[in-house]
Amino acid sequence: MVLTFTNDELRAMGMSAGEARMEIACRLFDAGRVGFHAAMRLAGLDRVEFEQLLRTRGIAIYRPTVNDLREDLAALRRMGV
Repeated sequence: MVLTFTNDELRAMGMSAGEARMEIACRLFDAGRVGFHAAMRLAGLDRVEFEQLLRTRGIAIYRPTVNDLREDLAALRRMGV
């Protein structure tokens, strides 16, 4: 599927095509609809650039699950921390 915005639509949004791609990518990533790498490609950015874009928008890059946190806690206990 191809999603197309006309130049008039982009102007009305106050965005360039690249800015629209980045906006869509950030929102989809933040909503959990796409993973990091898919969003990065959609935005047309490399890893470092996309991480910086997320940081400037206050969007967490790593989102640990409850299970991730439990595993981390168990690992710390095994280490005696």
